[in-house]
This record gives sequence, structure tokens and C-alpha cells, in this order.
Amino acid sequence: MTDTPKKVYVSYDQIHQLCQAAGEVILRDFRPDLILAIGGGGFIPARILRTFLKVPGQKNIPIQAIGLVLYEDLGTGVEEQIGAEVQRIQWLDFSTMGGKSLLGKRILIVDEVDDTRTTLHYAVRELLKDATSQAEAVGQTLKESHTEFGVFVVHNKNKPKKAELDDLMDMSRYFVGKEVGGEWVCYPWESLDIVQHTKLAQEQAAAGENTVV
Repeated sequence: MTDTPKKVYVSYDQIHQLCQAAGEVILRDFRPDLILAIGGGGFIPARILRTFLKVPGQKNIPIQAIGLVLYEDLGTGVEEQIGAEVQRIQWLDFSTMGGKSLLGKRILIVDEVDDTRTTLHYAVRELLKDATSQAEAVGQTLKESHTEFGVFVVHNKNKPKKAELDDLMDMSRYFVGKEVGGEWVCYPWESLDIVQHTKLAQEQAAAGENTVV
């Protein structure tokens, strides 16, 4: 029988601080001009991160959303389990984004956690297909279009992955708020009682038991 991983609670302010620290590195090394949040875990980190990617005198970086589902709610009211495959729930509507919206951009994909890497692999692979098709439509290769992809996750779990990104993107553009082990990270946007959740996060931090911030 497999032992249940230890639950570690992370608060909104702790997430904010991880995004702030990562934002400085991303701004220096990548400077994206489009953020793609993977719903639903990537929404809040993407918005926080944008604050720290703002360049004075320039407009805010636009945030678009894609909806992918890998975790399955078993209906037990307790927890979710990893599903067998990624399901596309929502994708970019290029007809409302100028048609060739990916070309020539530095695109940062944001999610809360890189667990099995299956979801991120799917997102990068499919976006590369879209960008390649858009480039070919104007007589360019993807390289000639100067379209680049990066990834930011709040947490990366250091464990064997079911998929890799090395063959899809430059891994120097893979950014992480915090490397973690096998902990069960409990995010505040999943909590039914945010007051109790924040209290647990603060107590674990005070006791030196919070290993994810």
C-alpha cells in the first residue's frame, strides 16, 4: 500500500512571493509579451506574475486562457486523481485574436504545478502545431517567425515524468517558483475554508514544516 503524501498548505501571500521572485528572473531572461494560463490552476499565478513582468512605460502583458483537464474528480468529495489523458476544454480562438496571434511572440505558459508533465507537454506541443501552421500560412518556418515558448510553474515536483519538454522547447525558458518533492501541495484557491487554510500554512511555516515556499 502506498503511503499518502504529507499535505503542505501554501497561502496566497506565499504564492505571491514565489511569483515575485520568479518574475524577476523571467523578466531578465525571457520577457514574454503573451501569457497563456492553463485553467484552472494557472489563472491566479498568471495574474500575480503579470504584476512583476510589467515594464514601465509599456502596456500590461495580455493574458489568455486555455482549459485542459488531466485530474479527474471521482465524485467522492475528497480528492482528485490523475486521469489517463489530457482533455481539451477550452482553446485559443484565433479568429478573435488577429488570426496570426502567436507569430513573433514570446509566449509564457503558466500552471500551478508540474507533476507528471503530461498537461504541460500537451499544451506546448499543441501550441507549437498552431504556431507552425500560422507561420506556414505566411510562407515562413517557425524559426523564421521568431515565435518562442516558455513555461512557468509555481511548483515542480522532482519525480520521474510521464512526458518531457526537451524536444519541444528550450529548457532554459522553463521557470519554477519552487522545486519540491512528493509533498501534497494544497493551494488556497482549492480551499473551502480559506481562514483555516491560511492558518495551517502559517503554522507549518512557523514550525519549519513548510517545504514548498
